Amino acid sequence: MKFSLPHFLAFSLVAFGFAGCAIGPNYQRPVVAAPAFKEAGTWQPAEPAEHLPRGKWWEGYGDPVLNGLEDRVEISSNTLRIAEAQYQQVMAAVTSAYSGLYPTVNGTGSAFRNRTAAKGTAAGEIQNSFGAGLAASWELDLWGTVRRGLEAGRATADASRADLESVRLSLHAALAQTYFSLRVADTQQRLYDRTIADYARFLQMTKNRYAAGVATRADEATAEAQLKTAQAQAIDLSLTRTQLEHAIAVLLGQPPATFSLAPADLTVRPPVAPEILSSEQLERRPDIAGAERRLAAASAGIGIAQGGYFPVISLTGSAGYQGSSWNNLFSAPNEVWSLGASALAPLFNAGKVRAQVASARAVYDESLGAYRQTVLTAFQEVEDNLATANYLAREAAVQEEAVAASRRAASISLNQYKAGTVSYLDVITAQSAQLSTERTAAQLLGRRLNASVMLLKAAGGDWRAPGKF
Repeated sequence: MKFSLPHFLAFSLVAFGFAGCAIGPNYQRPVVAAPAFKEAGTWQPAEPAEHLPRGKWWEGYGDPVLNGLEDRVEISSNTLRIAEAQYQQVMAAVTSAYSGLYPTVNGTGSAFRNRTAAKGTAAGEIQNSFGAGLAASWELDLWGTVRRGLEAGRATADASRADLESVRLSLHAALAQTYFSLRVADTQQRLYDRTIADYARFLQMTKNRYAAGVATRADEATAEAQLKTAQAQAIDLSLTRTQLEHAIAVLLGQPPATFSLAPADLTVRPPVAPEILSSEQLERRPDIAGAERRLAAASAGIGIAQGGYFPVISLTGSAGYQGSSWNNLFSAPNEVWSLGASALAPLFNAGKVRAQVASARAVYDESLGAYRQTVLTAFQEVEDNLATANYLAREAAVQEEAVAASRRAASISLNQYKAGTVSYLDVITAQSAQLSTERTAAQLLGRRLNASVMLLKAAGGDWRAPGKF
């Protein structure tokens, strides 16, 4: 019977048909209990679904400037580019692993010209040798080791994709938080501009009263000290605002010197979380999906390690033509072929394979713990940020009352001072309290907005139903 490379490939495909099972455990996603949330609604266990679109959740704040900045993150962020490149590397590795399921076929070619040495009276000869053909080799995946490796590679690629989504979500959240902090600084800067103008007017009034003999030199000095203190605090606030602007520039992937944002007061309000969060919401967290996929890869790693107990069987073959003349190289007399098989069976390795299997099982146990802890941390973060949003909303309502009261107190104390019934120290105290309560109110709004961003991030993205916020 005549064998050639096609015969070899056909035999290999038949052998592949017997490799239908894979050693090692078949992966099953673990079940993690999901208790009811104390802060809002009841959540149920959910399957990771990091591929679900998160939508432009930042548009719910209704700030066009923020919307434009968030869109630029997808285009120019260096951090996002790094994560995307890492994902592409993993995908390339999966493609490489996939090739292990199939034979390797190579084309061969050779051309040699050599002279033999003279022997006795026989002169040396010049000889030509030409060759062309195909060579193939295949390591049979009888035990499923390659398939387990491919399974692990695909799970690792899914985890890398989840990491990419985590980076994307974190970038958008960080940009929103930094932007809101900058707007808080703008709002406080407007507050100080107004306060400084008032203090300058009060200082001039005190000087006039001192010139008229109805105020003391101490009143004038106290009013001046109050003005200078506010001016110094305003300068420090400008530094904070500048640093926040620089941070936004870096998040957008551009030098701080080329980026600026026009000042504007903070006018947006945090969105209201729904009374009951859908059980599907937790599926949107990419870190949970990534941890679960790494667990799947670790499960496949056990099968890969167990493959060390079994022999490695390889098939090799070649077919082609070899002759001394190129003109008639591809003729039947010059046809050559070979077909063979080899096996490498482990007989003694001093417990090396057993240790590798034990290590793979330990990696799986570690990944299982990491997955469960990731889910637990997710519930904590949602609880924390729901509580933060709830308590800060209540605090803001009380703070607004404090602002109104401090304004009334400052107005009353100033009128009493003009009437000569109180000292200027009472005016200073009331005005300082007003500035403090108004600045706290602005800071509190910023904290509420940042807490809402963290709640969105903790929930894995947008919680809105279509067309709602």
